[in-house]
Amino acid sequence: MIELEEQLKNPVWYSLMETHKKFVVELNGVQFYNPEVCTFGSFFDETKTTEAANEYLKTSDNFFFVSEGQTPIVDDTQVFLEKKIDGCQMVLNKLTDVSITENIVLLGDEFIDEIYDLVWLVMPGYYRKRTFEMGKYFGIFKNGKLVSITGQRMQTNHFTEVSAVVTHPDYTRKGLAKQLIAHTTKEILKEDKTPILHTNKGNPAISLYEKLGYELTRDMNWWLYRKK
Repeated sequence: MIELEEQLKNPVWYSLMETHKKFVVELNGVQFYNPEVCTFGSFFDETKTTEAANEYLKTSDNFFFVSEGQTPIVDDTQVFLEKKIDGCQMVLNKLTDVSITENIVLLGDEFIDEIYDLVWLVMPGYYRKRTFEMGKYFGIFKNGKLVSITGQRMQTNHFTEVSAVVTHPDYTRKGLAKQLIAHTTKEILKEDKTPILHTNKGNPAISLYEKLGYELTRDMNWWLYRKK
């Protein structure tokens, strides 16, 4: 079994090797998620990404290569780099004690549309309805309306990623995200796994994650490619 530290260097790859292997699309030694679920791709050998990218774009108009330090090689007659997100990985050291005062609900299939609508309201562009299948989602309701969520995305036998930290603009600065992250983190710890998360460098939310006990560990960059 690959140890945690090695898995964290290439989390997409190892998620598709273990917990999410049912979603894997393998092309020329490069691994992608089924584009209906998530549009992340992973590799070890960047010389194989050109052919794989061209093939994957037959099923999706865009996708991300996720890499700590390597730069993918693509066919610029077929593909263009829309943007590179300079990201970072954070790993839980020790969870800070957080008072949970909100009623946090495990969200079932009946909330798929509401989750999708809330994510697209706050962070439009990349979330797919079937992203819900990657892990558990938790939410807070106000007046019968879903206003804040967290989810679980990439995961292996060793780690689970906290993701989709989203709050409706009318309900920000009320501590909802803080409580949801703490709750989701505790749920991961119950499974004897290490909680991790990813964000872009300079994100103001990093200070919140650090207060909750997460530490910056490495770069983890997202290369967003689109079909020409």
